[in-house]
Amino acid sequence: MASSSGKPLALLAAVLLLLPFLCAGFNPDSPTDRRVLVLVDDLAIKSSHSTYLQSLTDRGFELDIKLADDPNLALQSYGSYHYDALVLFAPKVESLGGSLDTAAVMDFVDSGHDLILAADATTSEAIREIATECGADFDEFHKAVVIDHVKYAITKFGSDHSLIAADNLIDSSVILGSEGIKEPILYRGLGHTLNPTSELGIKVLSASPTAFSGKVDAEITDLPNLIGSSISLVSVVQARNNARIMISGSLELFSNKFFESSVQQFGSENKYEKSGNQQFAVELTKWTFHERGHLKASNVHHHKIGETDEPSMYRITDNARYSLEINEWNGKEWQPYQADDVQLQFYMMSPYVLKTLSHDGKGLYFTEFQVPDVYGVFQFKVEHNRLGYTALNLAKQIPVRPFRHDEYERFIPAAFPYYGASFSTMIAFFVFGIVFLYHK
Repeated sequence: MASSSGKPLALLAAVLLLLPFLCAGFNPDSPTDRRVLVLVDDLAIKSSHSTYLQSLTDRGFELDIKLADDPNLALQSYGSYHYDALVLFAPKVESLGGSLDTAAVMDFVDSGHDLILAADATTSEAIREIATECGADFDEFHKAVVIDHVKYAITKFGSDHSLIAADNLIDSSVILGSEGIKEPILYRGLGHTLNPTSELGIKVLSASPTAFSGKVDAEITDLPNLIGSSISLVSVVQARNNARIMISGSLELFSNKFFESSVQQFGSENKYEKSGNQQFAVELTKWTFHERGHLKASNVHHHKIGETDEPSMYRITDNARYSLEINEWNGKEWQPYQADDVQLQFYMMSPYVLKTLSHDGKGLYFTEFQVPDVYGVFQFKVEHNRLGYTALNLAKQIPVRPFRHDEYERFIPAAFPYYGASFSTMIAFFVFGIVFLYHK
């Protein structure tokens, strides 16, 4: 008896010991990715890019740094993913190790996980293929880099025209933070273009109009494949499932050397003691890993005005109220989201009612409207898509019925002329009958 009663106690003790570790795992209500797999093609990157990697660790990320050709690599087992995000700092790797390949990486993204990919002039076909699947096409010309003879950087490393001082940034505080990036960003690497048919890709850092893609010190005989502001240096993609991808043509952009370097753009009198690389990389990574711009809708409710319970159906011309709460994740906690362009559609094949929702400044959005005089199966729809924010797509189906036979008004005001005509005809006939019969 003593041994049998001791087993439950031992099991309970084991659960209590493991509880803190279980609680520290990924929480769906806290969208920040915590378990990050970092794949490198050279372990020296751990030291050459230590400042960037340390910034992730300081924000609570658990980094697992491995060689990209490790034969034991696996993103999942038995349908369960081991990681929440993937960082590919391995531009030279010819093929990914273990069970990883392009399909496995894209399945990882399709499952709602995030990806950071960095390339350079010697990027392999394996990395190019992953970038292409994400909607970014690197210049196919062998060892081509972005060159700018006008806006190149002057640093302690020299004044190589392939080292660009880029400052053509997207104007979005959601993606790049509210403080703004004032210093030029040192960039040396590949240029790429986004798939023109894709609505999901966003150019974050673009080349100047004087830039082009080509080989350093090579004579230009043909028109370069990529020229001008159409060249994207760093792009992001937000998939339809809200997974986020960052694509950079420069691995050096994340390096300690570029983080700590002073920079001066050719032709400019302004000299900066430190480049904007560190701020740019950290802020863009915060967005990519859902530390900013992640929205959550909750407490969606609708009811007839004057009631509190949610009905199973509405009747035509009912007065209805719709409300929901929208919060934004700031990297540590949920805070009320404030916007004046959140709209509700009362939808059947097309929107019969389109209302902009009011809000109380505390995350509660609401509106009131009259159900249209059309019966059928409608939907309450909220589709909110703003640059840099996760998309909100909410839909709830609700039937709308006509009046029952005992719900119509006893006398319809619009029919009063017809009522009058009927009664006047009867009265006139009665008077005519009396006159005809008794007054000869």
